[in-house]
Amino acid sequence: MFSAHDVLETTTPAGLSEADATRTKYERIGEHLKRQIREGQILPGTALPSEQQLASLFDSARSTVRQAMGLLEREGLVSRVQGKGTFVSDQARQRLSCGLDILALVIPEVLSGFYPSLQHSFEESASQTQNQMLVCCTRNNIDKQGNVILQLIDNQVGGVAIVPASTPPTPGYQIRQLQKAGIPVVLCHRPVEGITAPLLGLPFREIGRLAGDALVEQGHRRCGFFAPHRTRTTDLYLEGFQQALADVGCTLAEEHSYFGAPGVIDMQELDAEIASTLQQMLEQPDRPTAIFTSFDSMAERIYLHLTKMGLRMPEDISLIGVGDQVRHSVLQQQIASVTVDETRLGHRAAELLNQMRTGGMAIETTLTEVMPVEVYQGTTLGPVNTNV
Repeated sequence: MFSAHDVLETTTPAGLSEADATRTKYERIGEHLKRQIREGQILPGTALPSEQQLASLFDSARSTVRQAMGLLEREGLVSRVQGKGTFVSDQARQRLSCGLDILALVIPEVLSGFYPSLQHSFEESASQTQNQMLVCCTRNNIDKQGNVILQLIDNQVGGVAIVPASTPPTPGYQIRQLQKAGIPVVLCHRPVEGITAPLLGLPFREIGRLAGDALVEQGHRRCGFFAPHRTRTTDLYLEGFQQALADVGCTLAEEHSYFGAPGVIDMQELDAEIASTLQQMLEQPDRPTAIFTSFDSMAERIYLHLTKMGLRMPEDISLIGVGDQVRHSVLQQQIASVTVDETRLGHRAAELLNQMRTGGMAIETTLTEVMPVEVYQGTTLGPVNTNV
């Protein structure tokens, strides 16, 4: 591994020759060192060469180097330890990235579910701190997500809020690449194994429990469950939902559960399967009297198919989903749901990124905040029809 002396010795002449000629020599030296720190060529904790060595490398007087070191120290980029030398501060790359005015939001999709409110609130908070916002859609694909992350690193964005891809789970190295580049990350909705970063999480098990309790309170005992795909998240939804049923001596029948294909985001791809599965479930003698689905976009599909089948909600069957507290469409306003305040989450994500970018919080921190949830009644949640 190169030392700071090795890096400087191989890059100093070209670096200074390209510097702004209107700046003083000590400012040009300072800017060169900043660039090396920002680009990761000189790492946090590294000891810089002595003043004499730097003077020789930069072909300048020691007094000029001393002025440059003083400039970096005042900006919190280096610290001098008596008798040991000058060291790059642990937060140096974070402080330097404050000048980058782009905050990125990386999400599985942009048009449905939680995501419109998350985008709007994140953008609103970013603009209040004079930051531009970049939205990157991964389609819940970890390969596409990996490419997005490399582009964000290449463009040296100031921070990234990400809803990690879930099928398969996001690998830790993708997030670690951002952190190693000095780019702060806020994880939204779910954690990434092996990664220490602020997490604005959803209480998935509690969401399932609330949905189950809401149906049980209305007298439902035979319930169905629909999810776009099988992930750790849906397993937690199921755990909470099944516990609510177990508390009244009921179980979720295997034939009343449906999981779509791994990684599917667009409900149009599952439309035919959803319709077919609903038809099969409702033809059974012990058919479900209520359905819980883990995503509002799927709940909308189910709502439309049940209506086409001539079923009324909640008179013939109840339906409850999971989604955003802000009900964006007329159809969403009809569907009962366990809701999350995504507007609050988006504002908080931008706030945390700015704290990390300004050195007010370490990039690797164990801060976890769980977003509150509540039941939105809509018009699709009602008492069980005893004739079913």
